[in-house]
Amino acid sequence: MIDQQSGDFPNTVEPEPEQLAVTKDAVSSALCDAGLIAVRGPDADSFLQGQLTCDIREVTLERSLIGAYCSHKGRVLACLRLFRRGDAVYLGLPRDLVQPTLERLSNYVLRAKVTLEDAGSRLASFGVAGSNAAALVMKQLDLGAIPEAENGVIHTAGDESAITVIRLPGLIPRFELHGPALAMQEIDKALGGDPAIDSERWVALEILAGTPVVYPQTVEAFLPQMLNLDWLGGISFQKGCYVGQEVVARTHYLGKLKRRMVLAKVDSARAPWPGDPVFSAQAGDEPIAGQVVDAARERHEVLTRYVVVAVTRIDCTESGTLHLFSPDGPTLWLEPLPYGS
Repeated sequence: MIDQQSGDFPNTVEPEPEQLAVTKDAVSSALCDAGLIAVRGPDADSFLQGQLTCDIREVTLERSLIGAYCSHKGRVLACLRLFRRGDAVYLGLPRDLVQPTLERLSNYVLRAKVTLEDAGSRLASFGVAGSNAAALVMKQLDLGAIPEAENGVIHTAGDESAITVIRLPGLIPRFELHGPALAMQEIDKALGGDPAIDSERWVALEILAGTPVVYPQTVEAFLPQMLNLDWLGGISFQKGCYVGQEVVARTHYLGKLKRRMVLAKVDSARAPWPGDPVFSAQAGDEPIAGQVVDAARERHEVLTRYVVVAVTRIDCTESGTLHLFSPDGPTLWLEPLPYGS
């Protein structure tokens, strides 16, 4: 648990029984809500370097990275999973944010030799998780090795037909696959599973890993540090200017961050959704202490237990009690994130 007195997060934690129960069997799920933007051209790297919080130079064919695209006010418009494939840099984000993000990025292309494309029609995404996930992926793709380090990347043979495999962070082994839609359908068919159950389990695992996602309901609601992107390697404070950099840097160097994303569980007859308010009596005259970032049922068998990530006031997290929906709503029970400062 997070120390309620100090608010400190442990650097490493062991999976709890509840977390392991999420993947008592392997989870394999087509990531139908995932979208991809492909960025190509001689100026692709320099263009993205001036737009995103992360250092694009750290994204290689062997390494993926998380980052954010911000407004001029430093508010997150989209959280991104970046990886290279062939001649393009790909940005993974919710499908509902692909078009708004493409349109906004296009306004900054100007004379840069860059092309931006919605790659969702060419490539599909798939997730595999569980203690035997690595063996399943290796067998299905006939691979002799699999990325062992978090954010490691490997590609199968071929160019357009290749499948890109990314090892995601978290206590449970998880892999994200990107490739031609037909190949992904074959993998889906081979691994089987219940799509309705496994897709929700996949989201639950993302939450347990402390991975932030911005949805249309929460666009411009958070600064990158509020989503722990500085702890996840998603912000570079040395690379130079990018959109929103002045606000992000000032928050970092002046130490004025008042909100952080926390992991919690809650028993609720009503499903939490991104943007739902979090309350605390500790918040004083303004009882809204934060809002939900993402939520999913912890286990399909327990219909009222949810895992939640929420951005909340640090003082309320340290010394108050958090409630969902209303001041007397369901209590959020804080859990340790699998990373720390």
